[in-house]
Amino acid sequence: MRSFPDRVRHALMFEIIGLAIITPAAAYLYDKPILQMGVVSIGSATIATIWTFVFNLGFDHAMRRMLGHTAKSFRMRLAHTVLFELGLLILLLPPIAWYLNMTLIDTLILDLGIVAFYLVYNFAFNVAYDRVFPVPTARHVKVMP
Repeated sequence: MRSFPDRVRHALMFEIIGLAIITPAAAYLYDKPILQMGVVSIGSATIATIWTFVFNLGFDHAMRRMLGHTAKSFRMRLAHTVLFELGLLILLLPPIAWYLNMTLIDTLILDLGIVAFYLVYNFAFNVAYDRVFPVPTARHVKVMP
């Protein structure tokens, strides 16, 4: 299982890299001022950083309890990514709708592009992170696809 400092590094790296990509892209694609999208991005990143830490810790504990290890197969990584993004969507929609003065449905439609980006980004980032910063015990567990 990952250490506390490793989880902090993971969460911060994930958010900083994601923000550097999504803020200017969302401002351009949705024709919003970069400052307004920056506020949405920073607020979302703050919530997402906390969610990343809490969700990953809970997911790993659940894996350890149910499977006896925390090594993630392709299927487990895919389930991890989808569940993470669904939870984050539930947390973020109301404050974004309020800030942008939009309905929840309109905000959901607006957010789907961002969610699509983060689904792919989350998967790719976590696979890369696991390779660059492997969990020491994960090398000894055989992961079934």
